[in-house]
Amino acid sequence: MTKFENTSSFSRRSVLLGGGALVVSVGAPMTLEMLASMQSAHAQGVKPPLTPDQLSSYIAVNADGSVSAYFGKMDMGHGLHVAIGQMVADELDVSFKSVKVIMGDTATSVNQGGASGSTGVQFGGKQMRVAAAEARRVLVEMAAGLLSTSADKLAVNDGVVNVGGDKAKRISYAQMIGGRYFNVQLDWNKKYGNPLYAPGKAKPKKPDELKIVGQPIKREDVAPKVFCQQDYCTDIKVPGMVHGRMIRPAVAGAVPVKVDESSIKDISGAKVVWDKGFLGVVADREWDAIQAAQKLKVEWSSVQPPFPDQAALYDHIRKAPVRKSEVEKQNGNVEDAFKNAARVIEAEYEWPFQSHASMGPACALVEIKDGHVTCWSGTQKSHFVRQGLAAMLEMPTDKVRVIWTPGPGSYGRNDADDAAMDAAVLAKAVGKPVRVQYMRDQGTGWDPKGPASTHHAKAALDASGKVVAYAFNSKGFSRVDVNTNGSKPYDTLAGQTLGVSLHSGDGFGVPAESYAFDSKKLGWETIPPLLDRASPLRNSHLRDPVGPQIHFASESFIDEVAAAVNADPIEFRLRHIKDPRDIAVIKAAAEKANWQTRPSPRRDQTGNTVSGRGIAYAQRSGTRVAVIAEVDIKRSTGKIWARKFTVAHDCGQIINPDGLVKCIEGNIVQGISRTLWEEVTFDNKAVTSVDWLTYPILDITETPEQVDVVLINHPEIAPSGAGEPSIRPVAAAIANAIFDATGVRIRRVPFSPERVKSALS
Repeated sequence: MTKFENTSSFSRRSVLLGGGALVVSVGAPMTLEMLASMQSAHAQGVKPPLTPDQLSSYIAVNADGSVSAYFGKMDMGHGLHVAIGQMVADELDVSFKSVKVIMGDTATSVNQGGASGSTGVQFGGKQMRVAAAEARRVLVEMAAGLLSTSADKLAVNDGVVNVGGDKAKRISYAQMIGGRYFNVQLDWNKKYGNPLYAPGKAKPKKPDELKIVGQPIKREDVAPKVFCQQDYCTDIKVPGMVHGRMIRPAVAGAVPVKVDESSIKDISGAKVVWDKGFLGVVADREWDAIQAAQKLKVEWSSVQPPFPDQAALYDHIRKAPVRKSEVEKQNGNVEDAFKNAARVIEAEYEWPFQSHASMGPACALVEIKDGHVTCWSGTQKSHFVRQGLAAMLEMPTDKVRVIWTPGPGSYGRNDADDAAMDAAVLAKAVGKPVRVQYMRDQGTGWDPKGPASTHHAKAALDASGKVVAYAFNSKGFSRVDVNTNGSKPYDTLAGQTLGVSLHSGDGFGVPAESYAFDSKKLGWETIPPLLDRASPLRNSHLRDPVGPQIHFASESFIDEVAAAVNADPIEFRLRHIKDPRDIAVIKAAAEKANWQTRPSPRRDQTGNTVSGRGIAYAQRSGTRVAVIAEVDIKRSTGKIWARKFTVAHDCGQIINPDGLVKCIEGNIVQGISRTLWEEVTFDNKAVTSVDWLTYPILDITETPEQVDVVLINHPEIAPSGAGEPSIRPVAAAIANAIFDATGVRIRRVPFSPERVKSALS
């Protein structure tokens, strides 16, 4: 973290320090006292409170002229910090390399929502942009007073303000405020998290004034990660630290009724922490903690196995009582349209539980010392974890600090927040800093899962084949059975095993598109969790929460309707889509992929290997994406190779095209994995997919040979999210390509070789 020079007085030396002496040759003579008085309105040596309405909470100019940008979000793999640095640098008129983005430390940043919903640039960047613009305005006003001229006669280049290009009449940001703090209040909207917005008086630059935004600046943090020069959360150590491991029941829902601590007496320094359903061990050495967790003799309560047979999962969803239902979009009279339809097309689709399957299980370190708590975590939402730790430990929030430290990745609510809470409970119990690292089987077996669901679609056609009504309804487990962050103990395993009162939320979603049918109804229903407390099948956010499954169903069904009326899939979509930006991405993808107009499926293939192409599109929070997949299928084995993808992407103004393309490529690869391989398996007692063999993901040999990306830039439109939209249409594009190649429609994910081979037979 950048260190500041906290000078509390204004000296002659500090005026002259920097890029040469300050020259004030315009207007009346100025004393140092006048100079100090002028600065006191905008800068001070003591940092103002870390609150959203203070400019110093976002931007600081350091003594050497570099800029620190304090960002209340974090980068989970997309290179977000590069884009934020570009936005800040452009508004301040400094070089990109002079900006350091400091992310996710609750001691230096306010709660901007963490990594959440593809809002890093859309909301987080928007705030950093207006903060940097305000900082420039303040600095230029300060310079105008110091140079005895008006602000409109000043220009800024690389952090140096000059009068009309006259190098003799100039002053740098560092000379004016370097090492001190802005004392400027912003117009905060009184909201925290993603909606936080606190502009100043300045207006950000117009698109044609930007020089750094839009440039394909590459990340500099990749090489250190590849060559093991980057510290991760697992590498953090503090004096006196001990290692912790958690012990989970073999039958979900069981709690310890007897713990034989003598069973680990031969392991040096090993201690047991047991409170209600919470059970863990600590030891001075990590291997000893692992051994203690394995050897500890525990008698568990006798409980009825809580889960259905996996083969009956979708029947369970269909038959389960509805806990909440909602119709999000409706126009026309759907019921009457179906009564009078000449033809009705109907289909149902199924999506499994899926795990985050992060590269490594979560790790967190918690130290409780002198009435303060410090936590190092790879969480996506450090400010919310801070709230959770404060509640769990019954301490004031301002006594808790969470330092975001890169972990194994997340893309949603994985096991990181649970690890932090477990570490906190252990640390309080043993009076020492505790580092908790889950084992592989716990990371994959006990992380919050993406929910399983079914999706029912129905279309009404008149005698001419026109679609006159469309109904789509999802039914499944809630995407917020446990919330998207660990701010409440009841949303964490530690809180639930300690017996806190439960609060299970309800939420799902509907297709995001612009099909304009005369009558249309889009809704969802949620059902109760299979186990309400400390469940390995509890549900929360997984990348693009419920987006892939909803659009797998909706965009597969649109293809089914197109095939039923013998129409080309793209031509059929364009017949009904009304949003111009949606139309543009579909046409751009089709042109790049050299799409040949014809109905699906193909009728011209024989032999063991067949090929097909499929289209799907979606909106997400203002972003539009169209994906065309080209696949090869071996009939004899059912093995699919998703060989080529063409993606057209419109997220408004593009900040960094290089980072955006790589983000899209990552979405495609993960989308293929979730479509072809990923499925949580379980028996009636527990999750059984606990490692890479039982929960396979896409192998590097199975990745596409080509991903073509068409970026549609709209500098005049505020940037929207890019972290998740392009994963949304992948499953449907692959499903539609399989149908094009084989004439067989597969309506259940994943498309494993066994399932595909069975469908083809």
